[in-house]
Amino acid sequence: MTRTRSTTRVRRLTRTLAASAFACLLLPLGAGHAAGAANATAAPAPVAQGDPTGMTSGFYTDPNSTPAVWAAANPGDGRAAAIRDGIASRPMARWFGSWSGDIGAAVGSYVGAADAADKLPVLIAYNIPGRDACGGHSGGGAGTPSAYRTWISAFASAIGSRPALVVIEPDSLGDFSCLSQERIDERNGMLRDALARFAALAPNTWTYLDAGNPAWISASTMAQHLDGAGARQAHGFSLNVSNYYATGENTAYGNAVNASLSAFHGYTKPYVVDTSRNGNGSSGEWCNPGGRRTGAVARLGGGAEMSLWLKTPGESDGDCGVGAGSAAGQFLPEVAYKMIHGY
Repeated sequence: MTRTRSTTRVRRLTRTLAASAFACLLLPLGAGHAAGAANATAAPAPVAQGDPTGMTSGFYTDPNSTPAVWAAANPGDGRAAAIRDGIASRPMARWFGSWSGDIGAAVGSYVGAADAADKLPVLIAYNIPGRDACGGHSGGGAGTPSAYRTWISAFASAIGSRPALVVIEPDSLGDFSCLSQERIDERNGMLRDALARFAALAPNTWTYLDAGNPAWISASTMAQHLDGAGARQAHGFSLNVSNYYATGENTAYGNAVNASLSAFHGYTKPYVVDTSRNGNGSSGEWCNPGGRRTGAVARLGGGAEMSLWLKTPGESDGDCGVGAGSAAGQFLPEVAYKMIHGY
């Protein structure tokens, strides 16, 4: 993901022209899209997708990630330098949900900053109604399916023609055991609609449906869940989000999911692996286990389409394990420091 300065200028010009053409394509959609925001009904028609990895010169490092903010605010802390250099300086995803406020403004600002730096941002949409229904530590989400459709449409619109990677709703397909069939069908409808909106409104974004991890459900069951949620429309699927399984275990699982997708549904998909905290592999515990370590930094390849830091090392999984007393998403400097060193 490197290129010369002249190539960068050509790519930017191409994207500018594409954005103008894309805006023209959306003009007839205006009234219908406004009605869709009000009624949360049909998604706009898709347009051709571009390759965001070829439009950028590497992954975006968020200067306002929680470890970066903590390290800047605590320069005298003996852990600050290690956290700054070992975590905050790495490209990571930013998570967006109800805490993000105006989602269009929040996403637009983040993607705009990455675009200005000619880097590829990774975003996570985490606001589906009934979020983490079975796990419980990260519950919440939009109040209704209609509210979610409006939210995700604004999310996609804010990216527009700029390049991005988006992981859609971690945990949403990992466990249906606590959901009725009616709620499963409702969730699948929201995910299919989300994919359609990104395809239509964010033509240079690659979307990934989350597919859990190797120890959650069988690969054949996950393939069924992915297809039911519209995986055919997605660029790919994501694995190991917020978990600790080694990359090799994830690639074996991802390949098995693809084997089932091919055998029963007639297609396969690329997949990405969250390597943010899998340096020591899994202990079998998923909620703030001790003794874990940061993994391989974001890169293309590595057994999957990409290795990405999707969970921020040091951010709590919830009130459990070495993060007892914390809330999900809270940055814990001692946990981050130990994760750098693997103890």
